[in-house]
Amino acid sequence: MADGVELIAVTKRYGTVTAVDGIDLRIPAGSYCCLIGPSGCGKTSTLRMIAGHEAVTEGDLLIGGRNVTGLPPARRGTAMMFQNYALFPHLSCLDNVAFSLRMRGVGREERRRRAAEMLERVHLPEMAARRPAQLSGGQQQRVALARALITNPSVLLLDEPLSALDPFLRGRMREELKRLQRDLGITFVHVTHAQDEAMALADLIVVMERGRILQSDAPRAVFERPRTPFVARFLGGHNIIECRPLGGGAFALPDGSAIRLDEAAPATAATVRLAVRSDRMRLMPGADLPNRMAGEVTAVEYHGSFVRVAMQDAGGADHSLLLSEADFYARPVALGDRVVAGFASSDAHLLAN
Repeated sequence: MADGVELIAVTKRYGTVTAVDGIDLRIPAGSYCCLIGPSGCGKTSTLRMIAGHEAVTEGDLLIGGRNVTGLPPARRGTAMMFQNYALFPHLSCLDNVAFSLRMRGVGREERRRRAAEMLERVHLPEMAARRPAQLSGGQQQRVALARALITNPSVLLLDEPLSALDPFLRGRMREELKRLQRDLGITFVHVTHAQDEAMALADLIVVMERGRILQSDAPRAVFERPRTPFVARFLGGHNIIECRPLGGGAFALPDGSAIRLDEAAPATAATVRLAVRSDRMRLMPGADLPNRMAGEVTAVEYHGSFVRVAMQDAGGADHSLLLSEADFYARPVALGDRVVAGFASSDAHLLAN
């Protein structure tokens, strides 16, 4: 059975350093939540506080509606899968998976039976007698996952579980994690710094920076409408354009050209920043779009199904366009070319400065 997780004004300090700064967060029961942000943003401290491996300095932490702020890890109904997997090298896979049951006093035959069933669930029954050193990285990860799940937790906590894997295996294990979460129906809270990993896995993405939550929402909502320049930059795929409000939905770009948006700037704003997805910008004259900005091509990168064109505008800001292979090669550009990029008013939105 899944439990929801709620953090109420939670703060974590290490001496004079504030790692997590008064955050409020509600993770619905049975959801897959990804905490994402750069190194030092507080995401791992948040995960460890949920697990009970770090004490909460201020605030309250609830799991399944029960205040667990002062409870030890074993009484929270959670399990944690560590980044380095933390498998015992001298134990077989079966005994690694069964270890927590052994610590709880479960009989040998019962714990080995349950461990074998869990290895079956992660598709590793044939590895039961092997030791961790005899396994690949992906196999070690599955054993660590089975060990975390064997106690039937209501919340599973994962600390960058895919970071040590190669790109192909990361993709495979993403699918496996999502399948297990769906089949088991429990709450997963997963720390990562990889935007693509969070997008592929999460029902709820929580973007953190400097110990605070900047935005939490469904993946598409966060990607389509990032609230701040930091979120737009960190998630990637967005251009941030600084401009001057002219009244209504009209704005002036650094080169003086005017654009129009579907929303107006606050009356007191002298300058504003807006976000436009890189895949929504097009090169002119092939595209007939109302909002245009001139610049110079600074890079062209071929990525197979698409081509990335980087350009610098009149104000010295850098922008990216992701063009389909067909669109690019219909009107190719090269380093140093002067170009005009365009975008639709509906594809841009104002950011909170």
